[in-house]
Amino acid sequence: QVQLVESGGGLVQAGGSLRLSCAASGSISSTVTMDWYRQAPGKQRELVARLTTGGRPTYSDSVKGRFTISRDNAKNTAYLQMNSLKPEDTAVYYCHADVIVGGYQYSYWGQGTQVTVSS
Repeated sequence: QVQLVESGGGLVQAGGSLRLSCAASGSISSTVTMDWYRQAPGKQRELVARLTTGGRPTYSDSVKGRFTISRDNAKNTAYLQMNSLKPEDTAVYYCHADVIVGGYQYSYWGQGTQVTVSS
């Protein structure tokens, strides 16, 4: 079984920074993509940043230039560095991964981590 465990959320003032981590564990042969989504109260879950193996990272317009997604392949861990945070970045942030297990591709979600930005 594959698990994604997020950490690094918390409360920060506007203009501050946080770094989220997502550690993947289990019988993963390879990782296709690792993404970060977020969901604010009363809103739909939205894609924030995506990193495809061998590809370039992509970002939503709302975070471009402020957030950076990266991955440590040796540790099977993805990161989301969030700078210049704004109150509208307040949401539960979810890690998502498409991975190959036993020759098949599966999709997994983390449990989410709360990010709160105060004004």
